[in-house]
Amino acid sequence: MAAAQGQRSDGAGEMDGSEGKVADSTPLPFRAAVDALRGARLRPEIEIDPTRPPQRLAPHAYALEAAVVDGEEDLADGRLVLLHDPAGHDAWQGTFRLVTLVRAELEPEMAADPLLPEVCWSWLTGALSARGLSAGEASGTVTRAGSHYFGGLSERPPASQIEIRASWTPREGGGGVPDTGAHLAAWCDLLCQVAGLPPVGADGSGGSAGPGGSSGPGGSGDGSVVSLPQRRGPLPR
Repeated sequence: MAAAQGQRSDGAGEMDGSEGKVADSTPLPFRAAVDALRGARLRPEIEIDPTRPPQRLAPHAYALEAAVVDGEEDLADGRLVLLHDPAGHDAWQGTFRLVTLVRAELEPEMAADPLLPEVCWSWLTGALSARGLSAGEASGTVTRAGSHYFGGLSERPPASQIEIRASWTPREGGGGVPDTGAHLAAWCDLLCQVAGLPPVGADGSGGSAGPGGSSGPGGSGDGSVVSLPQRRGPLPR
């Protein structure tokens, strides 16, 4: 399994809460997929915890929430949900589905870039392909929003936010289990890219930008994925 350097996704005590438990009665492929999520090694800037999953999207679900942290401040945050329907799902074309939300604050002029949605979507597809992963039946939206403050809040500068919502079907391997740990690592690559951090290689080594460009998620360096400048500042925690 391709994994990034840094902390494990199941830091001490994180799975003790009700959100992190998976019943023994759940199907073995789902339990194996969850175990792979728990065992993934992630970049040290990532803080991740289990959270309560949605109840009506699939018979079985597991959810994680994560943030890219700089000191005490969040640079970007998101949520990744693993869905499983042993009977399969026509829209998924498989028995597993990954659903995600990623968001970060941007400089207003960056948010006005007409290519921003295409660039952000390329970060997702690039993060997956850099780790050799497929994204079957992929779909999603990229939303940008701006806020202007008035009255008692008028001293705040205008704020712009980017939000990526997406879902895809991971390819199932032996025993019908997808490599969810690698998909989690790729998702964290996306989260770090949105936060404005430099990429790292899929093996955990540092990636570097060439003249006039940068390596894509996972340090692919193929020029097909570009980086925007550092976003305006941290999100409130």
